[in-house]
Amino acid sequence: MQATITESPFGTLPDGREATLYTLTNANGMVARISNLGGVIAELHVPDRDGVLADVCHGYDNVAAYMGQSNYFGALIGRYGNRIANGRFMLDGVEHQLDLNDGVNHLHGGTNGFHRQLWDAETFNTPKSAGLILSCVSPDGDQGYPGSVEVTAIYELRNDNELRIAFHAVADKATPINLTNHAYFNLAGQGDILGHELTIVADAYTEVGKGLIPVGAPAPVAGTPFDFRAPHTIGERIGQKNAQLDFGSGYDHNFVLNKSAEKALEVAARVVDPASGRVLEVLSQEPGIQFYSGNFLDDSISGKGRIYGYRSGFCLEPQHFPDSPNRPDFPSTILRPNEEYSTVMAYRFSVA
Repeated sequence: MQATITESPFGTLPDGREATLYTLTNANGMVARISNLGGVIAELHVPDRDGVLADVCHGYDNVAAYMGQSNYFGALIGRYGNRIANGRFMLDGVEHQLDLNDGVNHLHGGTNGFHRQLWDAETFNTPKSAGLILSCVSPDGDQGYPGSVEVTAIYELRNDNELRIAFHAVADKATPINLTNHAYFNLAGQGDILGHELTIVADAYTEVGKGLIPVGAPAPVAGTPFDFRAPHTIGERIGQKNAQLDFGSGYDHNFVLNKSAEKALEVAARVVDPASGRVLEVLSQEPGIQFYSGNFLDDSISGKGRIYGYRSGFCLEPQHFPDSPNRPDFPSTILRPNEEYSTVMAYRFSVA
């Protein structure tokens, strides 16, 4: 069986444009449904140890929900994944003020970030995969960012049960870029994720203050509830008395990955659901990964016939560090003219 791709209507945007849902199916029957609205991964059907498929990704049925308070379910995030303090940064002597959409801070590219854009789409097939190429132009001043940026995101569902995303961008002025995907996973397909076993390949993490903005230098995970160098269930230490857990109402922190080389594509995190046997490995070229334990989900959020309750999904978002434009000690996120932004991430599924 060869990997295939089909398309179907996904709803109408407020301005009358039509969104499309693309269904990618690989040779093993794994299915990824991705829309050109916000590049959202709306569904991800993955086999368990008995070969039974379940949708392991939070999402909605149509564009109307994604245009509302979408919680960024499955979305392509940009220009800047995570937070920028006070929505402000200095670049080459000029202060830039971004959209404030997370209290006093800027989050995930702003109110109308990449997650709410209708992207141009093109499909492709290879002997071992089915894919979708999304592209858009973010104009100068978009959400307050300087410069016009041309962005491409290539989604590829491979026959080895890996969903790979390759990001590319070029800009005509210096600007921060930090792209990622914001999929929420539940490898059981239902219930909470507290029994999922998590490993993160990181000796350090960035401690935060109020507003979840990093403070100080990265801190060692050793001796803290943030030490996932060996597998621990997500729920094992989430209720411990700990100032960092209090700030995030659970886990909502950036981990500083142990890299074999600066741009190596390698496993950053691994999650196992013991009940179903499903395993997710997140591969990345990025220096960090944000782990979020679904602390702000509640029973008022629903989609695809499911209720997305408290801690019913987790996120592992490969990225540069939060607030990097204001932190010269962090790896730079500034893209300059005549440079190319390029990074690859992947969700690889298997069974234990």
